[in-house]
Amino acid sequence: MPWHPPPLSSLPWQDRLRTRLRFSSALGDAPERHESTVSVPRVLDLALRTGELLLASGEAGEDVEAAMLGVTDAYGLERCTPNVTFTVITLSYQPSLVDLPVTSERVVRRRVTDYTRLDAAHRLVEDMTTGEVTLEDAYHRLVDIRRNRHPYPTWLVLMATGLVASTASVLVGGGPVVACAAFFAAVVGDSLAQGLAKRGVPEFYQFVLAAMPAAAIAVGLIKADIGVQPYAVVTGGLFALLPGRALVAAVQDGLTGFYITASARLLEVFYLIVGIICGVAIMLYVGNQLGVDLDVEGSFFPDSNPPVQLLAAAGLSLAFAVLVQVRNHVLPIAAAGGAASWSIFEVLRIGGAAPILATVVATGVVGLLGQLLARSGRTSALPYVIPAIGPLLPGGAMYQGMLGLALGHTDRGWAGLVNAAGLALALAVGVNLGSEVARFVLPAPQRGGREKRAAAKRTRGF
Repeated sequence: MPWHPPPLSSLPWQDRLRTRLRFSSALGDAPERHESTVSVPRVLDLALRTGELLLASGEAGEDVEAAMLGVTDAYGLERCTPNVTFTVITLSYQPSLVDLPVTSERVVRRRVTDYTRLDAAHRLVEDMTTGEVTLEDAYHRLVDIRRNRHPYPTWLVLMATGLVASTASVLVGGGPVVACAAFFAAVVGDSLAQGLAKRGVPEFYQFVLAAMPAAAIAVGLIKADIGVQPYAVVTGGLFALLPGRALVAAVQDGLTGFYITASARLLEVFYLIVGIICGVAIMLYVGNQLGVDLDVEGSFFPDSNPPVQLLAAAGLSLAFAVLVQVRNHVLPIAAAGGAASWSIFEVLRIGGAAPILATVVATGVVGLLGQLLARSGRTSALPYVIPAIGPLLPGGAMYQGMLGLALGHTDRGWAGLVNAAGLALALAVGVNLGSEVARFVLPAPQRGGREKRAAAKRTRGF
């Protein structure tokens, strides 16, 4: 019996098209021939540009492919095969089994995290899949989305970077002096990195320079004999730089079968962490020449101070939401989500649960709520979920692991890296699990009077 796309239902396009991607036999049973009434190159170009915008904004590979399928289906190209990697997006259309395919691709060279654009792109795909916009109107809307400015001014984003650093330093045991020092270090480091970025300097060197102020301020505080925790100053000052979100995205792509993209993301994370360690190591050498013994390693689970840490977690998520450019109305939700995720994590950890288990549970709950909010608004879940898990991101553990190896503390370094990998896996599993659970909470599409949802087909070890 020939396969036909499921009818439009109350489900968002992500769920409808993820089923297409995961149901491997679906495309093989497509009709023998399909005569398109629209320009094939035009539709493929629109789908590729939409996918490029989503991928550059931080969307997972599976959702990018689903969006591209949604665009091609909406304009009558039902025999398409998308392929997404970290830097290249390919889309192929075959009119029939005996015709040569038409293949197009785009290279994604520049990534700018802007969840406002991501939200607008999701709404555009939703409107296309429901037949509400013509091909030309969709092109015009996509151009407008790409041209839209970020919702927050540069100075506010810079202040948000400092707020992320100061609240992160509080979460790892720092006091008011440490928080102020971390704020200043993050602002100076980000300004220096932006200066290099405007001159086209590679990102690796931007991270080397941006990491120096935090270590330099820690050296100065110790030289001035101010009783502070240097590891909290350095870790807080570097928290906005540490690519914890990229590590979680890499693990999430791996969980959904996008192994090439996941590997590329992990390699990018490695280079960025090495750049940060190089910047810190340079200042460690300078401090040593000045007679300062700078200990930048410390505990990441200090004694609990629930009221202060709860406010710090909410503030970190709020500032993180500004950094990733969410819409204004999402800001209070992000702050509440950060407080909720940290509260769940702390309650479980104090109750004796391992940090990885506590992270899975906290992220799973926040991920599920974020997915439900996103589906009610027919948009992406990332603006709701990513800022909320900000306090739990494993950037600090990655930093400790790489720093331990750089300083020759091999055992401590590998333990830190294993801990970071475990936390990233826990976060990605929680986010992914929330998405999968949300699919079952919502009603399944009706097909032939019965509820049916195709299962994902995966390898079983052979």
